[in-house]
Amino acid sequence: MFLARTGQTKEQIKNYVETSFGYDLSTPLDEIRPRYCFEVSCRHSVPQAIRSFLESRDFEDAIRLAISLGGDSDTLACMAGGIAQAFYGGVPEPIRQGVYERLDDHLVDLTRKFTETFACP
Repeated sequence: MFLARTGQTKEQIKNYVETSFGYDLSTPLDEIRPRYCFEVSCRHSVPQAIRSFLESRDFEDAIRLAISLGGDSDTLACMAGGIAQAFYGGVPEPIRQGVYERLDDHLVDLTRKFTETFACP
C-alpha cells in the first residue's frame, strides 16, 4: 500500500514484492483460479491478492478479481482492495455510499474519522 500511495507503477510494486519477500507474482489469475482453495497462510494468500490488484483496471475490478479466486475471498478482497484504494486514488463514491448505508452509526463515524485522519480518499 505504501508503494501504491507513493506513485509507484504496478511493475515497480511487483518487482519490489518479488525481490523483497520472495513471492512469485508471475502466475496469471486464470491459472491460479482453477486450483485455488481456502488457504490462510501468507504465502498462499498474499501473492494471490497482490496479483488480483496487478491485473485490475480499477478499484472495483481488483475486488472482483480477488473474490473470483474463491477460498478466503473476504481476506483476499481486503488485501487487494487496500492496495487498489491507494493506487487508484480512493474508493469510488457509489461503493463508499453503499458501505455507509450498511454500517451502523458508530462504524460510519469510526470509518470517516479513520479516512480523514489518514488522508484516505
